[in-house]
Amino acid sequence: MSRLNTPTTIDAAPTATHTSLKAVEKQLGRVPNMFRVVANSPAALTGYLQLSAASAQGGLGTATLERIALAVAEINGCDYCLAAHSFLGRKVAKLDDAELTANRSGASNDPKADAAVRFAAAVVRQRGQVSNDQVQAVLNAGYSDAHVVDILLAVALNTFTNYVNEVTQTEVDFPAVQPLGIDV
Repeated sequence: MSRLNTPTTIDAAPTATHTSLKAVEKQLGRVPNMFRVVANSPAALTGYLQLSAASAQGGLGTATLERIALAVAEINGCDYCLAAHSFLGRKVAKLDDAELTANRSGASNDPKADAAVRFAAAVVRQRGQVSNDQVQAVLNAGYSDAHVVDILLAVALNTFTNYVNEVTQTEVDFPAVQPLGIDV
């Protein structure tokens, strides 16, 4: 059970969030609990959705954004986000089980995506204190300065949702996924 109110319907959420929640419902076919919890703050929901939309328009693509989300969720120990992004990784980004496992381990089976995921994982583990070599490695893999910032945005967005779900103990409404139980 969530520590904060999880509105059971869009109408039960703050009025200022109704339009945003209806857009989420249209896009995903339902309103996942994480969005319902974030809707307690209309400002937070608006900000999150706007940054998510901006991130989706960046140069990383859906598959790499999901790969990063899985790495960040595993490192941060967020069961909700592991479940959600495993589901989205499979259904939306069309990632196979081997790729999902690699992503959750902070890597990728795709050489270019591997550099992005490894960099994102390093950013989380090292709290942003990455080395020149780590930045250069992602640039050498074919990513631009803009892509590096896009990776940082993906890390920030996923860290936000990880923390929201862990602090509030959001009820998982995606097929459950067990943490790998390794030091990512």
